[in-house]
Amino acid sequence: MTTADLPVTPGSASRPPATAAPGAFDAATEERLARLDHEATAHVEGNRPDKTREGYAADWNVWLRFCAERDLPPAAVRTGTLVGFVEWCWIRPAREPKPGRPPGRLTAPATIDRRISGVVVTARRRLKLQLQEDIAEEARALLKAKVKQMEKDGEVRGYGPADALLVRHMEKVAATLPRDRFGVRDLSLMTLHFAVAGREHELAHLRVRDITEDPEGRGLLVDIRVSKVKPRKVAVPGSSRAHLCPVRAWRRWKAELGPGADPDTFAYRSLHNRWATVLDRGLDAESVGDILERIGARADLDIRVTGHSPRRGLVTESSRAGNPDAVMEKQGGWAPGSKVMRRYREEDEAFKENALHGVL
Repeated sequence: MTTADLPVTPGSASRPPATAAPGAFDAATEERLARLDHEATAHVEGNRPDKTREGYAADWNVWLRFCAERDLPPAAVRTGTLVGFVEWCWIRPAREPKPGRPPGRLTAPATIDRRISGVVVTARRRLKLQLQEDIAEEARALLKAKVKQMEKDGEVRGYGPADALLVRHMEKVAATLPRDRFGVRDLSLMTLHFAVAGREHELAHLRVRDITEDPEGRGLLVDIRVSKVKPRKVAVPGSSRAHLCPVRAWRRWKAELGPGADPDTFAYRSLHNRWATVLDRGLDAESVGDILERIGARADLDIRVTGHSPRRGLVTESSRAGNPDAVMEKQGGWAPGSKVMRRYREEDEAFKENALHGVL
């Protein structure tokens, strides 16, 4: 019987041919497909926020140092090696010592947990390893046990969660800012950072065109295009506190950029240290945090200001004002039901919801 003699079932003529199993192609095709896989991974990585990409890269570099010391291949991401990685990280400073620089603090548990994630994610995406979902379960169980012992012993690691930058803090900062272009920029950066509950990289990536006036004169519309989670548009109304109003502060800073400022240039830019001229170079995420830390230290605040402090501060102040969680989530780009955002709020409610109310 020839193929022409085989019975034809309805629709069989339009059926697509069977797909070849992986590895069943010729060598040239396999090479081309492997190249496409590599290019696809590189393309996805290139479209991730800089902060996320840099974080994964830093975590992987720490893993490479661990593997080099233990004579392990980098692809040996296993339950046992991740447990060993936790032990190795636990006794090491958060940053590598350098000549002339004092030794750093021991690595914080949250940093180690993030490094575990960075290693697993990179191994899956870059090395294409087929890892089990619970590959890091034992490593995290060990880390949890170490944290319990650390708390029992009263040990302190890292700086802990960022302090909230509150309105009373910004009042002091505004009073101590210099009356020059640096002060104009730093006030606008601080108040807008607070108003949008922003992340450092979100402020760093803003362009002039991303901050526009509301057509009805109610304030600013801030288009946050680059974000760790997803882009969002935030409405920023004017404030009754003129000296802390993010709308007025932005207008003053935009005037310093000049009437012919290219809308595609960075909204917040570096300034010449001596002449205070506006440079073309934008601020990076680390510089945003450095500016906030510096102006907080100048004001001699009772907190340590970091690049995350304005984001946490808005949640605290908004919660005290009685705004619902959904409003705060939308403003700061948190996912609905975000545990992190709620933890910020709940940690501030010790006096609001207290067992001693009506007792003493």
